[in-house]
Amino acid sequence: MAGELEKKLEALSRISYAITSDQYIEDILKLIVTVTAEVMGFKICSLMLLNPEKKELTIRATQSISNKYLHKPPVKLGEGIAGRVALENRPIVSPDVREDPRYFYQEIAREEGLCSLLSLPLRVKGRVIGVLNFYTSEPHEFTPAEIHILESIANQAAIVIDNWKLMIETQIIKEELETRKVVERAKGILMKEEDIDEADAYNLMRRYSMKTRKPMKEIAESIILTYELKEKKLAKGRKKDSGSSGKVASSE
Repeated sequence: MAGELEKKLEALSRISYAITSDQYIEDILKLIVTVTAEVMGFKICSLMLLNPEKKELTIRATQSISNKYLHKPPVKLGEGIAGRVALENRPIVSPDVREDPRYFYQEIAREEGLCSLLSLPLRVKGRVIGVLNFYTSEPHEFTPAEIHILESIANQAAIVIDNWKLMIETQIIKEELETRKVVERAKGILMKEEDIDEADAYNLMRRYSMKTRKPMKEIAESIILTYELKEKKLAKGRKKDSGSSGKVASSE
């Protein structure tokens, strides 16, 4: 018993370390499901994320190498066991998914040797963002102690995913601000060089962006670069002219 507890604590420790590392999100999630399956003795551990727009769950990480399991269709919110877990925001246990009418993929379960299932919601501030599934190959009764440990793992996974999403959103906002600054500067250049108003300058850039299928930021950067090169050339010419004038004055 002590040895089992030690293994489970080791799993939590390894997962906690991964969460604080600088690994990519895919690597962290893969480590979470792999370590959990290995230490807890599960046949398959899979993490599914919820797409709020499509209202469906898709597998994001699993240690399983089964093509049939990996390519299972997405699960609609409220359908199947995982879909119900996500909709109702509560754990669900199935003693045998091969005989459970709530489970959609009984044929795959039989072929892959899956039996008992514990499905837990991934929650962030009470909001469900996905589901964590634990399958055994033999009939298994999930004990309160096991469920407590697995809920801790689910909570840590949810934190990792939420932090990753926040980082992505922050990066998107940053890129949008940078794009806006570049576009504004390019508009100013066009207004000055072409003697047009702000709306015409923006529409000119947008039309060229659509025609060339290049992002507005790339178009704007090209305008700025061209302008800066032109200004440098003019400045160099003025400097050269100034130097020539000075030599003529000296000779006189």
